[in-house]
Amino acid sequence: MRQDADPGLFGPRSVTWQLHGDPVMWIAGVRALWLQALHPVAVRGVMINSSFREDPWGRLMRTANFVGTLSYGTTEAAETAGARVRRIHRLLGVDHPELLLWVHCAEVDSYLSVARRSGIPLTDAEADRYLDEHRVSARLVGLDPDTVPGSAAALADYFASIQPRLEAGPDARTVEAFLRRPPVKPALVPAREVIWRRVTALAYDTLPPYAHALYGTPAPAPGTVTHRLTATANLLRCIPDRLRWRLPPRHILRAMDRLGQDTRPAPFARRGTQGRPGAGARSHP
Repeated sequence: MRQDADPGLFGPRSVTWQLHGDPVMWIAGVRALWLQALHPVAVRGVMINSSFREDPWGRLMRTANFVGTLSYGTTEAAETAGARVRRIHRLLGVDHPELLLWVHCAEVDSYLSVARRSGIPLTDAEADRYLDEHRVSARLVGLDPDTVPGSAAALADYFASIQPRLEAGPDARTVEAFLRRPPVKPALVPAREVIWRRVTALAYDTLPPYAHALYGTPAPAPGTVTHRLTATANLLRCIPDRLRWRLPPRHILRAMDRLGQDTRPAPFARRGTQGRPGAGARSHP
């Protein structure tokens, strides 16, 4: 790693750096949408104030770009992206800490849960480190890092406390309809039916039992879901990294150009002192 280059908010030795480069994060991101839609106030804000209805794909891509910038961009780029998000939240009146915390927790829980169930070998300590790292991203969207769960135990306590306020209301059903059959150009309908429906169905199946109950479906057998998730993730991992990372906005390739080719994310690689996730990530302020 080039010592004179800016590693960004997390850096190559963080859990975040290694984890977010894996293609299973695509499935985890869809799971996060399923989960986030269950908070009636949060999802109402999305419906009223965002471009979700008019430009759902654009909104999803902007969210993915934001996560990529925070994970692999320079410190300046991440801070700038965070300031822009906070400004938009203030203008739209959706900067209430409870709503921001729900969106954040649903996201990091989805990333961590799907990653571990897909076979990425994270220890409990590394899982806690990942959640602690993302107090930084919580700060960037306007949260006080000290109020954000920084361990798996704290995250479990948070979900237990908020479950009574969750429901699959009309807005959640609108999100559900989009996730199951998103609008696409006629030429892409076959791809939606063959690829997207399987991805979103698998993401849905990975939800916790209480989420299935709210959506009105029985939770599938956990072992069966984990087996399907692992098989799908391993299939996605057959796509060469360089090919996947060439897709816009190319955050990982730009980070490797900035810091050196030895900083390539590799969550399955044997991790020594230099490559061990969490061995030098920045702590939150």
